[in-house]
Amino acid sequence: MFPGYVFARNSPRETVMKLLLVDDNPSNLFMLGKLAQSSGIADVQSFRDPLQALDEARRTRFDLIIVDYMMPGMDGLTLIREVRSLPDYIDVPIVMVTTVDQREICYAALEAGATDFLTKPVDMAEAKARLRNLAMLREMQNKLRDRADWLQTEVQKATHDRLGLEEEIILRLARAVERRDPSIGSHLVRVARTAREIAEELGQAEPYCQDLYIASLMHDIGKLGLSDDLLYKAGPYTAEERRRMQAHTLIGGEILEGSRSRVIRLAAEIAETHHEFWNGTGYPRGLKEATIPLAGRIVSVADVFDALTSERPYKAAWTAEEAARYIADNAGRQFDPEVARAFSLRYFRILKIREQAGTPIGFAA
Repeated sequence: MFPGYVFARNSPRETVMKLLLVDDNPSNLFMLGKLAQSSGIADVQSFRDPLQALDEARRTRFDLIIVDYMMPGMDGLTLIREVRSLPDYIDVPIVMVTTVDQREICYAALEAGATDFLTKPVDMAEAKARLRNLAMLREMQNKLRDRADWLQTEVQKATHDRLGLEEEIILRLARAVERRDPSIGSHLVRVARTAREIAEELGQAEPYCQDLYIASLMHDIGKLGLSDDLLYKAGPYTAEERRRMQAHTLIGGEILEGSRSRVIRLAAEIAETHHEFWNGTGYPRGLKEATIPLAGRIVSVADVFDALTSERPYKAAWTAEEAARYIADNAGRQFDPEVARAFSLRYFRILKIREQAGTPIGFAA
């Protein structure tokens, strides 16, 4: 930086216009700096070395740049090209200072990205008007950018609030399912957490994994439509009772269908398909392989593992090892082989979920 020619901010402002001034002539630097100040530009940083100026541009976002053409080490055209290649300088006004007879240089400067010109000898009145106009242009650009940033932030906040409310509604519905069927205990949240582990192992993006976690909590919501005698029966089901029980998948899909929410649409998909089998022998529609939605295939594994390792009035709990072996043995028949493999790779993490067996449904994954 050229010593003695840093023009300080002369009044506090919410946004202070920053000017980068580059010229190897000290007199020109002083004259142009004072001219910029009189044009309302409060913060001017002056450099005789264009390489140092370029380094400073990488560190500081300037609102306006004035650069001479003839300089040692790097001429003005090259400096303009280098500055324009920086991500923050796509639309920053750049003024090149040239002599009157350098018309070809002016054309080249426009190609490089120059916005305007000052000709030597500099007409002070003309230069002041040009700088003031460019400063006003940049101020409007900054205001538009700040407004766009503010709007984006507000949209993100509104979206976050909406998703938070949506999540709470789903979690409270899941609690209602738990109260309707006390035998499942914390089954719903364990299945949801297990499903998330599997989705992460499969390489799914974080937004999908979070949506899956929330949506999986509603995989058994169709049980709200089952009769008490069926839901609370202690012994094994008859064939007719089993058929009625299997209808909870269709009931769940009907409860959740038609939503504009992507999470509830995902929940409807899971509720209806988490009992489909990879080989097409599952229910309710006998879907096969990739025609079963991925979410349904994931929750199928998570649901079966938790059901097998949980005690029910009609059966004893299996060990985790026995349940894991069942999933491995039935990969390619009941379960998607890739999903079963992802489950096995996350097995020890999933065991820790079972250590939290008493954890009620809460409001965080």
